[in-house]
Amino acid sequence: MNKNLLYRLYAAAFVGICLVPSALMPFFKGDSDKEKRDLADVPSIKTEDGKLNFDFFSQFETYFSEHFALRQQLVTADGRIKAALLGTSPNSDVIVGKDGWLYYGDTADDFLNINTLSRRGINNICNNIELVNRYCEQNGAKFIFTVAPNKSSVYPEYMPFNYVEADNKDNYEMLSETLEGTPYWCDMKAALMDATASIPLYHKTDTHWNNLGAYVGHVTLMDMLGKESCPAGTGWFTRNDRLGDLAAMIYPAEDAKDTQVYNDYEYTYSYQGRFRALDDINIKTVCAEKDGSLLMFRDSYGEAILPYMAESFGSAEFSRSVPYRLDTAAGKSVILEIVERNIGNLQKYAPVMPAPQTDTDGIKPQLHTGEGVTVKIEENGQYSHIFGALPDDFFSSDSTRIVVTVGDTSYEAFNCFEDKLLGCEGESSDNGFSLYIPKSDALEADDIIITAISSDGRAVANKQNKEK
Repeated sequence: MNKNLLYRLYAAAFVGICLVPSALMPFFKGDSDKEKRDLADVPSIKTEDGKLNFDFFSQFETYFSEHFALRQQLVTADGRIKAALLGTSPNSDVIVGKDGWLYYGDTADDFLNINTLSRRGINNICNNIELVNRYCEQNGAKFIFTVAPNKSSVYPEYMPFNYVEADNKDNYEMLSETLEGTPYWCDMKAALMDATASIPLYHKTDTHWNNLGAYVGHVTLMDMLGKESCPAGTGWFTRNDRLGDLAAMIYPAEDAKDTQVYNDYEYTYSYQGRFRALDDINIKTVCAEKDGSLLMFRDSYGEAILPYMAESFGSAEFSRSVPYRLDTAAGKSVILEIVERNIGNLQKYAPVMPAPQTDTDGIKPQLHTGEGVTVKIEENGQYSHIFGALPDDFFSSDSTRIVVTVGDTSYEAFNCFEDKLLGCEGESSDNGFSLYIPKSDALEADDIIITAISSDGRAVANKQNKEK
């Protein structure tokens, strides 16, 4: 009798504990900002068109798993235990390193030198950057291209011991070697590695460089532009007030503050228009005491560097929009910054700018009559956007120019594979092309000729009727 009662009490306690997360759900809300992702919404029994939602139970399961009470506390406990005892992370987006350092999981391939871009992919990117530089030069703009290194590239010593690099060159190294000697390449990794500072230039528990690292980057860029950099006041000091984005992913219940670096310089620039935060898609600033105009294309690494750059130009525009709108670059200093892990995106989206005209005199291509050629045209404001992909037999070397002839005019295309527009989102290819031409040129032409000109002299062309 007593034993049966004990079993019943045990079962009741077990069921009660299991019900606690459900019963307390109204009092504990998930924090999508801390977890750096959107949490699932409450599913509806009916779909938008009024039909029965047959995915309701699977959607509710996802919703419950992301919103049950004490979830963040349990995730934090799991993260702390695994990090302390096993040196591992419960979240694939976070790598637990040595001495409390955390790294972004998406940078692992770059660190290990695996799944790198092909040599043709690197050459495609370098060709694209050269086309941007040429356009800027023709429009009186000074162009600088830089890559913000992954944290693991600057501080590899804190990566886990079992992360061993392959004996290959990584994307940054291949890109840097190819662009070395060009007037627009800013080797940010070399600048950061050469900087002497008693304070680390990157956050321990965040993906990004800190204010001091960004300042080193700012000074490097301004030196290349031949302009005076922003003052740093009387010196640097630290405060533990930075919420590390990586720490928030695996320790969401904690107020996991990281060290941020500051100086006491008083900025004089001001924001123009509506300003919400440094991660806004477009930000404009003015600084009455300075001259010159800046157009900076940047990603999240541009947030910390923005105040220094804004303080150094009479007017500045900072854009996170993709594709880059270069048709407003005339007469400005133009900086394109991208983080190392996203280098491959530079052969995905062609900048919005009038494609440079070229000629094919002396080139006698062989005619390609086979299948596999994709050509699409979309109207985009004042431009016609022509893009597509070519089969492998168009390419015979690691470096290939693609020329698009519309009517009597030939244009230099970007080596870009527009994955989303081609219905292949997430896929990559070295065989894409993309360019913007005046809309009238495309409207008046009956045919489009795509010519791939490889560095070994071989050229292959395909003629497409515009109606196809």
